Amino acid sequence: MIIQGRAISSGRAEGELVVLNEDFSFLGGVDVSTGDLRVAEGNISGKIFAFRRGKGSTVGSYTIFDLKSKGLAPIGVVNQTAETIVTTGAVISDIPLVDGIDIDVLRTGDVLSMDGDAGTIELPRLGLREVVTGIVTRGDEALFLRRSDKEHHFPRKWGGVSGRIEEGESPEEAAKRELMEETSMEAELVRKGEPFLVRGDDLMWRVHPVLFSGDAEPTLNWEHCDHRWIKPSDITTLDTVPRMDEVLMRLGLIRP
Repeated sequence: MIIQGRAISSGRAEGELVVLNEDFSFLGGVDVSTGDLRVAEGNISGKIFAFRRGKGSTVGSYTIFDLKSKGLAPIGVVNQTAETIVTTGAVISDIPLVDGIDIDVLRTGDVLSMDGDAGTIELPRLGLREVVTGIVTRGDEALFLRRSDKEHHFPRKWGGVSGRIEEGESPEEAAKRELMEETSMEAELVRKGEPFLVRGDDLMWRVHPVLFSGDAEPTLNWEHCDHRWIKPSDITTLDTVPRMDEVLMRLGLIRP
């Protein structure tokens, strides 16, 4: 699957990922004689290095160049947000850099191809599935459903009305269909949130949040075993599917 980011430093690279889910300073954060990370396990030499954002002294730019001159630099860099230090180091070292990528969907050991001219990364071993998650509100409460033991993905976890977007369907159409199939409810469409990615072991889901308003009680099918109407801000009291809070934020139901 291909993820569109933003082109920062040109060039292409393909290789194994090393992922650091935090901000990183090349000055002091890596051993320039070996390429070993000092802030975590791993060696970035000859790897594609993904981390959230650069930090620290501007000397970090020259640390990248020093690594490159010794043959110990990463062959590519992926950031959530690129800043001046890492950008300068990548450019002067002729290392491709792409930002605008959600680092949470990447894992150390992934094989990744990146194109610093197009601003894209590709994970060839991962499939992509387009899905919806619908949330129904009633006053200041929202409907959450508990997935049954028969569900292959995330059994017994709480979430919204969810399912695959079929060919030719819009996210809104898919959400209405899933709502009827899973709860026998009809509700008024309010709005759609911006989609985002959720990572599985060998699959990536692009989740399209959809908001409804309705006051009927659900009649659950086999996919769910329980339901609750609670305030969205109380979502932390439930054991939910991954990134349920992100669905609620993108629908404007809770604050970041």
